[in-house]
Amino acid sequence: MTETVLLVGGGGREHAIARALADDCALYACASNRNPGIRRLADGFETVSETDPEGIVAFATAVDADLAVIGPESALEAGVADALDEAGVYAFGPREAEARLETDKAYQRRFMTDADVPGCPDFEVFDDMAAACAYIDEYDGDLAVKPAGLTGGKGVKVIGDQVTAEEAKAYLQEADYDRVVLEERLVGEEFTIQAFVADGEFRATPAVQDHKRAYEGDEGPNTGGMGSYSDTGPSLPFMEPGDYEAALGVLDAVVDALPAYKGVLYGQFMLTAEGPKVVEFNARFGDPEAMNTLPVLETPFIDVLVAARDGDPLPELTFSGEATVCKYAVPVGYPTDPDSGARIAVDEERAGDALLYYASVDEREDGLYTTTSRSFAVVGRGDSIAAAEAQAEAALSAAGDRVRIRHDIGTSDLLDRRIEHMNELRA
Repeated sequence: MTETVLLVGGGGREHAIARALADDCALYACASNRNPGIRRLADGFETVSETDPEGIVAFATAVDADLAVIGPESALEAGVADALDEAGVYAFGPREAEARLETDKAYQRRFMTDADVPGCPDFEVFDDMAAACAYIDEYDGDLAVKPAGLTGGKGVKVIGDQVTAEEAKAYLQEADYDRVVLEERLVGEEFTIQAFVADGEFRATPAVQDHKRAYEGDEGPNTGGMGSYSDTGPSLPFMEPGDYEAALGVLDAVVDALPAYKGVLYGQFMLTAEGPKVVEFNARFGDPEAMNTLPVLETPFIDVLVAARDGDPLPELTFSGEATVCKYAVPVGYPTDPDSGARIAVDEERAGDALLYYASVDEREDGLYTTTSRSFAVVGRGDSIAAAEAQAEAALSAAGDRVRIRHDIGTSDLLDRRIEHMNELRA
């Protein structure tokens, strides 16, 4: 019997999910923007806010959905998974209570402490910004300043890297945050592992390294992610044997402590001289990391969803063994002052053998327009990171005007710097 699946969300992550599902089910989608890539793959598309549980349930009921996949964290925070589950549509995504692992950073750190999850940095939580500023003055070392709620990957300020202590205090005094988490600055190389979780078990995917900084050479403000890469195996070039397994041990501890969790568990790690530490957890696929993982997943994603819904053991995952490199095209001025509402042209044929994923764009009757976030991504695949990078770079001729790209992602120069950095830390 063909499953009917509802996809919630209209970004690049959701376009990757749609491509992974479309051939194996009847796919319907809803989002606040019209993503042309998702619309073409779906049997039906409805414009509904990702934070409107009632509207999403109404559409799921109308198309007689058997399953739902929730893409963005905003939908999880709004209780969309709860509403779908209660309406009899199995949602592959955590309910609002479990999604607090991402949506509330104070809860996340206290959960790690209470459940004895390894890799937790020193931290304190403040709802008084004056007290937080005093803590910065008193702390012996650098700190990461994190708003407790969702900020789209752009709210964190790291003392000693992005800002000075005085700038961090000014940020706290000027911002309108109810609570902030101050935690020790972790030094090393970041990587991500995404896992499928259901019924107390999980299946992990290969490690990915994202690039948050806006400009080449890791300069500029943080973004939602300018691009990412994965290698031919589960690990990355700067990782040593045992690092990947140590990170899996952290995910295992989280799943043990949250038996009701279902969906994707995203662990963002900092590989330090002492091993992996937890930067944060997300309760959904990463964007762009989903675009590295799903194209090389050979196990049908629909099989994972059906097993999760039916309470069967999750299938063992197989991957193609290809490396991937993802590079995003973003509006000029992103992330601080993006050129929103600009009409752009994307020549899909010029992407060649690379995969093209539309993200935060809006398809209107007279063309394609930018929003305030990333516009589209290209993903190259190959038998090495270098081969995948070359394919992705060649595909960027599809970018056209009025967008900006970090061309250095996946290049040998940047990889060598990552490896040298870890060698220096370990020494």
